[in-house]
Amino acid sequence: MKRTDYITWDEYFMGIAVLSAQRSKDSNTQVGACIVSDENKILSMGYNGMPTGCDDDEMPWAREGSPLETKYPFVCHAELNAILNRSTGSLKGSKIYVTLFPCNECAKAIIQSGIKEVIYMEDKYADTDGTKASKKMFEMTGIKTRQYKMSGRTVSLNL
Repeated sequence: MKRTDYITWDEYFMGIAVLSAQRSKDSNTQVGACIVSDENKILSMGYNGMPTGCDDDEMPWAREGSPLETKYPFVCHAELNAILNRSTGSLKGSKIYVTLFPCNECAKAIIQSGIKEVIYMEDKYADTDGTKASKKMFEMTGIKTRQYKMSGRTVSLNL
Protein backbone atom coordinates (compact mmCIF):
# COMPACT_ATOMS: atom_id res chain seq x y z
CA MET A 1 0.00 0.00 0.00
CA LYS A 2 1.22 3.50 -0.87
CA ARG A 3 2.39 5.77 1.94
CA THR A 4 0.00 8.69 2.53
CA ASP A 5 1.92 10.95 4.92
CA TYR A 6 4.52 12.18 2.41
CA ILE A 7 5.26 15.91 2.14
CA THR A 8 3.62 18.09 -0.53
CA TRP A 9 5.59 19.75 -3.33
CA ASP A 10 5.25 23.11 -1.54
CA GLU A 11 6.57 21.61 1.70
CA TYR A 12 9.43 19.95 -0.16
CA PHE A 13 10.60 23.01 -2.08
CA MET A 14 10.10 25.47 0.78
CA GLY A 15 11.94 23.00 3.00
CA ILE A 16 14.87 23.11 0.58
CA ALA A 17 14.79 26.93 0.67
CA VAL A 18 14.78 26.84 4.49
CA LEU A 19 17.66 24.35 4.53
CA SER A 20 19.60 26.46 1.99
CA ALA A 21 19.19 29.49 4.26
CA GLN A 22 21.18 27.63 6.90
CA ARG A 23 24.30 28.08 4.72
CA SER A 24 24.16 31.87 5.20
CA LYS A 25 26.87 33.43 7.36
CA ASP A 26 24.66 36.46 8.13
CA SER A 27 24.02 36.51 11.87
CA ASN A 28 20.77 38.49 11.54
CA THR A 29 18.95 37.29 8.45
CA GLN A 30 19.25 33.93 6.71
CA VAL A 31 17.37 33.66 3.43
CA GLY A 32 17.14 30.68 1.10
CA ALA A 33 15.68 30.20 -2.37
CA CYS A 34 14.82 27.23 -4.57
CA ILE A 35 13.87 27.56 -8.25
CA VAL A 36 11.66 24.83 -9.68
CA SER A 37 10.48 23.98 -13.19
CA ASP A 38 6.82 23.52 -14.08
CA GLU A 39 7.58 19.78 -13.91
CA ASN A 40 8.62 20.08 -10.23
CA LYS A 41 12.30 19.63 -10.96
CA ILE A 42 14.83 21.70 -9.01
CA LEU A 43 16.69 24.05 -11.34
CA SER A 44 18.78 25.97 -8.81
CA MET A 45 19.18 27.03 -5.18
CA GLY A 46 20.78 29.92 -3.35
CA TYR A 47 21.21 31.71 -0.05
CA ASN A 48 22.27 35.19 1.01
CA GLY A 49 25.99 35.71 1.33
CA MET A 50 29.07 37.55 0.15
CA PRO A 51 30.16 37.26 -3.49
CA THR A 52 32.36 34.31 -4.40
CA GLY A 53 35.98 35.10 -3.59
CA CYS A 54 35.18 37.70 -0.92
CA ASP A 55 36.45 36.46 2.44
CA ASP A 56 33.48 36.26 4.84
CA ASP A 57 35.81 37.06 7.73
CA GLU A 58 37.01 40.29 6.14
CA MET A 59 33.63 41.58 4.98
CA PRO A 60 31.31 43.69 7.15
CA TRP A 61 28.17 42.06 8.54
CA ALA A 62 26.82 45.08 10.47
CA ARG A 63 23.33 46.45 9.85
CA GLU A 64 24.13 49.99 10.97
CA GLY A 65 26.96 52.43 10.38
CA SER A 66 28.38 54.16 7.32
CA PRO A 67 27.32 52.30 4.16
CA LEU A 68 30.70 50.67 3.48
CA GLU A 69 30.83 49.39 7.05
CA THR A 70 27.53 47.51 6.64
CA LYS A 71 26.65 44.34 4.76
CA TYR A 72 24.15 46.02 2.42
CA PRO A 73 26.35 47.08 -0.51
CA PHE A 74 28.07 43.68 -0.54
CA VAL A 75 25.68 40.80 0.21
CA CYS A 76 24.17 38.86 -2.70
CA HIS A 77 20.58 37.92 -1.93
CA ALA A 78 19.36 34.34 -2.09
CA GLU A 79 17.13 34.93 -5.12
CA LEU A 80 19.93 36.49 -7.18
CA ASN A 81 22.31 33.71 -6.16
CA ALA A 82 19.75 31.08 -7.18
CA ILE A 83 19.27 32.79 -10.57
CA LEU A 84 23.04 33.06 -11.12
CA ASN A 85 23.71 29.50 -9.83
CA ARG A 86 21.62 27.75 -12.48
CA SER A 87 23.88 25.49 -14.46
CA THR A 88 22.07 25.21 -17.78
CA GLY A 89 18.92 26.20 -19.59
CA SER A 90 16.33 28.87 -19.13
CA LEU A 91 14.32 29.75 -16.04
CA LYS A 92 11.37 30.83 -18.19
CA GLY A 93 8.08 29.68 -16.69
CA SER A 94 9.62 28.47 -13.43
CA LYS A 95 8.68 29.15 -9.80
CA ILE A 96 10.88 30.42 -6.99
CA TYR A 97 10.38 29.42 -3.38
CA VAL A 98 11.95 31.96 -1.06
CA THR A 99 11.95 32.33 2.71
CA LEU A 100 11.60 36.16 2.54
CA PHE A 101 9.61 38.26 0.03
CA PRO A 102 12.03 39.54 -2.63
CA CYS A 103 13.46 43.06 -2.53
CA ASN A 104 13.07 45.34 -5.57
CA GLU A 105 16.53 44.44 -6.93
CA CYS A 106 15.79 40.71 -6.78
CA ALA A 107 12.32 41.34 -8.22
CA LYS A 108 13.97 42.83 -11.31
CA ALA A 109 16.21 39.77 -11.69
CA ILE A 110 13.22 37.45 -11.20
CA ILE A 111 11.28 39.30 -13.90
CA GLN A 112 14.20 39.38 -16.33
CA SER A 113 14.92 35.66 -15.85
CA GLY A 114 11.36 34.63 -16.80
CA ILE A 115 10.27 33.23 -13.43
CA LYS A 116 6.46 33.32 -13.35
CA GLU A 117 5.59 32.63 -9.69
CA VAL A 118 7.03 33.63 -6.32
CA ILE A 119 6.11 31.56 -3.27
CA TYR A 120 7.37 33.24 -0.11
CA MET A 121 7.36 32.34 3.57
CA GLU A 122 7.68 35.74 5.29
CA ASP A 123 6.92 39.30 4.25
CA LYS A 124 8.39 41.15 7.22
CA TYR A 125 9.41 44.19 5.14
CA ALA A 126 5.97 44.63 3.52
CA ASP A 127 5.80 48.30 4.53
CA THR A 128 9.11 49.27 2.93
CA ASP A 129 9.36 51.08 -0.38
CA GLY A 130 11.53 48.28 -1.79
CA THR A 131 8.91 45.61 -1.14
CA LYS A 132 6.13 47.87 -2.42
CA ALA A 133 8.16 48.37 -5.61
CA SER A 134 8.59 44.59 -5.94
CA LYS A 135 4.86 44.02 -5.64
CA LYS A 136 4.11 46.74 -8.19
CA MET A 137 6.56 45.24 -10.71
CA PHE A 138 5.27 41.71 -10.15
CA GLU A 139 1.70 42.90 -10.65
CA MET A 140 2.59 44.82 -13.81
CA THR A 141 4.39 41.82 -15.33
CA GLY A 142 1.81 39.20 -14.34
CA ILE A 143 4.07 37.32 -11.94
CA LYS A 144 1.99 35.44 -9.40
CA THR A 145 2.89 35.79 -5.74
CA ARG A 146 1.52 33.74 -2.89
CA GLN A 147 2.43 33.23 0.70
CA TYR A 148 3.42 29.71 1.66
CA LYS A 149 0.86 28.26 4.03
CA MET A 150 2.57 26.61 6.96
CA SER A 151 1.33 23.05 7.34
CA GLY A 152 2.55 22.63 10.91
CA ARG A 153 4.42 19.50 9.87
CA THR A 154 7.78 18.90 11.53
CA VAL A 155 10.60 17.35 9.58
CA SER A 156 13.87 16.68 11.36
CA LEU A 157 17.31 16.00 9.94
CA ASN A 158 20.09 14.26 11.79
CA LEU A 159 23.28 15.33 10.09
